[in-house]
Amino acid sequence: MVHWTAEEKAAITSVWQKVNLEQDGHEALTRLLVVYPWTQRYFSSFGNLTNVTAVAGNAKVRAHGKKVLSAVGDAITHLDNVKGTLHDLSEIHAFKLHVDPENFKRLGEVLVIVLASKLGSAFTPQIQGAWEKFVAVLVDALSQGYN
Repeated sequence: MVHWTAEEKAAITSVWQKVNLEQDGHEALTRLLVVYPWTQRYFSSFGNLTNVTAVAGNAKVRAHGKKVLSAVGDAITHLDNVKGTLHDLSEIHAFKLHVDPENFKRLGEVLVIVLASKLGSAFTPQIQGAWEKFVAVLVDALSQGYN
């Protein structure tokens, strides 16, 4: 069980209130697929992902990015039970989709970058620290099905 300080919870939830699921989810997933092109193998049904323009303009990438951030939002709503909240999603990614759990770390990294670029100087070191901790908890929860 993770201990969250009141400041960490406030930092995570205050940033989350500024998130646009569709826009920011699209940007995060696009960055993941472009910066880490090997992740594209998990999205073969998405069609053309051959270059930045194709990825950025792909409607399935946009829709899945929103879906991903919706799951992140569920985890934020249940900060005291992130593992329980994401259990089924972890099982699906482990046993049905066979996603390498290292990719959850990559997604967390790009999400923090998207948030930092969106918020600019408002994304303080304290806020970044809280988000880095949250991403570590998120990655651990999504990786539980692999244990």
